[in-house]
Amino acid sequence: MFFKEFEIRWSDIDANRHLANSAYINFMSHTRMAYLGLLGFNQKSMAVHNIGPVVFYEHMYYFKEAFAGKPVKVSLEFAGMSEDGKFFEFRHNFYDHNGKNFARCEMMGAWIDLKERKLIGLPDEFLQAFEAMEKTDDFKTLTKEDTRKHVQVPKDMEMI
Repeated sequence: MFFKEFEIRWSDIDANRHLANSAYINFMSHTRMAYLGLLGFNQKSMAVHNIGPVVFYEHMYYFKEAFAGKPVKVSLEFAGMSEDGKFFEFRHNFYDHNGKNFARCEMMGAWIDLKERKLIGLPDEFLQAFEAMEKTDDFKTLTKEDTRKHVQVPKDMEMI
């Protein structure tokens, strides 16, 4: 499992003096991009293939508050991917300085061709990097239908 440590800054705190919603999102995004960078997904390699990641949803579950002054760790777990690599799912857990889990997020995303503005499967080199990743015990092969499992899609809206 991959971990990234963060210091909670003054700008990460909301009006209730605890970690702001936006900070959770930023910490997770930074964790994902740090890990993907280790796999070879960086600005240069993604630009060569003209691809970028998009987020479909991030479902947060908060268990306890987090405050400034102590570091936090954010995990990244690989929970699902479609056969062509188009769709992916990660799970993040947030841990306080004592190692206690205070929040969790389930997120799903996909890859987009930045010129065509259409979702695409991964090039082979990236697909192989993903396939080599450690997977969760409940890892799932994703389908197009999984991308809409939390919403009722209007009849006049086309599926991805």
